[in-house]
Amino acid sequence: MRAGIAALIGAVMALTVTPLTAVAQDEEPEQEIIVKFREGASRGDALEKSRTRAVAEATDGAEVLASRDAAESIRVLMARGDVEYAEPNMVLEATAVPNDPLWPQQWHYWEAVGGIGLSPAWDQGPSGLGQRVAVIDTGRTPHPDMTANYVGGYDFISNAGYAKDGNGRDANPMDQGDWRLAGQCGPGSAARPSSWHGLHVAGTVAALRNNATGGTGVAPLAKVVPVRVLGTCGGTLADIAAGIVWAAGGAVAGVPANPNPAKTLSLSLGGPSAACPATLQNAINTARNVHGATVVVAAGNDAANAAGTTPANCAGVITVGATDRQANRASYSNFGASVEICAPGGETSPVVANGVLSTMNAGATVPAGSIYKDYQGTSMATPHVSGVVALMQHARVQHGKALLTPAQVLLHLKAKVLPAAAQCGKGLLNAQASVAAAIAAA
Repeated sequence: MRAGIAALIGAVMALTVTPLTAVAQDEEPEQEIIVKFREGASRGDALEKSRTRAVAEATDGAEVLASRDAAESIRVLMARGDVEYAEPNMVLEATAVPNDPLWPQQWHYWEAVGGIGLSPAWDQGPSGLGQRVAVIDTGRTPHPDMTANYVGGYDFISNAGYAKDGNGRDANPMDQGDWRLAGQCGPGSAARPSSWHGLHVAGTVAALRNNATGGTGVAPLAKVVPVRVLGTCGGTLADIAAGIVWAAGGAVAGVPANPNPAKTLSLSLGGPSAACPATLQNAINTARNVHGATVVVAAGNDAANAAGTTPANCAGVITVGATDRQANRASYSNFGASVEICAPGGETSPVVANGVLSTMNAGATVPAGSIYKDYQGTSMATPHVSGVVALMQHARVQHGKALLTPAQVLLHLKAKVLPAAAQCGKGLLNAQASVAAAIAAA
């Protein structure tokens, strides 16, 4: 093998190198222009006089020509009566790749196989500006990549023990930490540190972009309305339902009106239930049918049929399953007819961090330093969809069109999916195509 390689190297080195002629060295490289000829044009004469050659077809009957002097060729062509237009075939680049240092680790936004095509969605203009997304979760936690995008909020946890703030419902939506001791939430329940779950979800929706800090969110100029419904042992049906109604702009007894109603509600929560409870379904109906809010919910993480998990099995919601980095249904993700669409939820291991990277807090119990962390779950998939909905609605505003109804949102999301493994609804969330569809719709 070594002798063969040596002989090959020797043969290559023995090749005679012929110098370029003076003419070839001085020639300008070819440039491309786009030309559209009028019907009946003397095309051959135009190519000869403009010193161009055809290299490809463009769109709308135009074609791409190559020239050594594009400016002169365009001048000659535009002087002819049989040429409709001639212009440089410019090279454009994606403008929406952010400077956030952790962007390369947020594969779920940009990778060709498992990502959602976020940069091309941004390139169409929307950033979520003017849109509010209610994150109905553990509440608000300060973070340099999120704080500027929080607005308003409320604490709906009525059980003071769950809330850890010494009282029931109040106007302070701050996450006090959901850590718990062994047995605190029922016989056999395990101890666990605080999850800061709401912060992670909020960061995927709307972490700041281009601030040279951390990562970014899907809709980086949207505002997150933190609605605190989950505490130490989770959240009750009554509290979650009240949070849904209030977040959308509905009235809740004993609670001031929401000055920041949201058109997108994001619920990365769930529990076992053979059917959607009436209390929850009524709240969803109010948010959707009365206030026009799109309700996005997690399918659940039991590797089971989502029909047995609520609110995934409620009517009028967008139920989101999770995919891994290879666009397979994640091993833990629920599935079934209730799942409309999938989004990246990741799958982590002790060796590879293939989860969803987002904003996090380092505190084991109460808040401490701000960090970033990979999580996995349908909870992480859900805010990808919620963020894209905010982009779609912002795109509508940019183009002077009415906001999409919840039914229209679902229609465009499902019609434009990327390929994904089986049992993932219609497929993988496609941010670029969903935004384009929102723009194109009447």
